[in-house]
Amino acid sequence: MNQNFDFFKTTMPKTRKADYYLGCLNGSVFIDFNCSEDNCIYLCRISFDGYGCCDIDNINKTLNHKDSQKLIEELQKENLDQEAIAFLVKKLIYLNKEHIWDDAIEQYGLIDKE
Repeated sequence: MNQNFDFFKTTMPKTRKADYYLGCLNGSVFIDFNCSEDNCIYLCRISFDGYGCCDIDNINKTLNHKDSQKLIEELQKENLDQEAIAFLVKKLIYLNKEHIWDDAIEQYGLIDKE
């Protein structure tokens, strides 16, 4: 099933620090990313309506350099390529799934079933 997440760039309060922020699903999910010293993107936080916020401390689970560059390029565009963003976000969530509530990512469809 191909879900329309309708990703959008957003900002957060200064207390919620990250390099990049995305929202999706009409503001039900917010995803925060950081860029590592070697320019790889990692997931630092994700929050879900009805569940709360997951802080993710594992900066070793990053996108590879090619995918990181693609995500950075997409986040710099005025109009996001929804398909490309969805693929990369799902990849990051999959890499970090042991740190995120299973029922939340399943409810919001942010991981493909294996």
